[in-house]
Amino acid sequence: MSVGFQEALVGAVETFMLVFVRMTGMFVVSPIFGRRNLPSYYKVGFAFFLALLLTASGAPAMPETGGGPLEFALIALKEVLVGIAIGFIPYLMFSAIYLAGQLIDMKIGFSMVSVLDPVSNLQIPVTSNFYFILCMLVFITANAHHAVIRAIYESYAFVPVGALSVGRGVVDGIFRLFSDIFVLGFRMAAPIVFTVLLTDVALGIISKAMPQMNVFMVGMPLKILVGLVIIIVTMPAFMLILGELFKNVELETVNFMREMGAG
Repeated sequence: MSVGFQEALVGAVETFMLVFVRMTGMFVVSPIFGRRNLPSYYKVGFAFFLALLLTASGAPAMPETGGGPLEFALIALKEVLVGIAIGFIPYLMFSAIYLAGQLIDMKIGFSMVSVLDPVSNLQIPVTSNFYFILCMLVFITANAHHAVIRAIYESYAFVPVGALSVGRGVVDGIFRLFSDIFVLGFRMAAPIVFTVLLTDVALGIISKAMPQMNVFMVGMPLKILVGLVIIIVTMPAFMLILGELFKNVELETVNFMREMGAG
């Protein structure tokens, strides 16, 4: 075996390992691939074969390094952070759904009832869980999981192997993403919250006009009924919002990768 072939083989293995590390980082937090109820060997195997295909495509390229183990470990750490960033952007979009469901449950009285979310391993309200299931269906239907995989491939054009740089643009991008998520969550919950608020005002007026009426006994089931009716009525608009949201997953990820590459 010639020395040139050995060097090429070692370089290919190192490139594959770094691609595999970036892919694994994405699989840790991605809302589809990172689910806790998905067996670990499925996730590892899928990441392995995707990394193999991506390495064979020739998109990633090893940086010029001295070849020391410490430098290689530093590059691997950067690749993990890039993968986590790619998976965290769609996860933030799902967080907007959690925020909207939390606001709705606080108004209609479901906040005291929670279920276990297998992704975050936290107790989440019923409406958030319902919206989350719908989001998973729309996410897959809109092929947003394909967009996340494409984002991994396209990320090497903006953030080559070992070229991660955290600068002002990255910090601004993080603040922009978080602000957009909060705004989106409030917009999704606004129709239900506003309608239930009007119901509270109407019940307050009724309680003043009819003091003998037990508003508490009437108000709780009435607000639940009104909230569920508005959720059903606004469901088509909610699905359209989700479809448009997940179509922008790849664009948002690529923009953030561009900021990470520019530093």
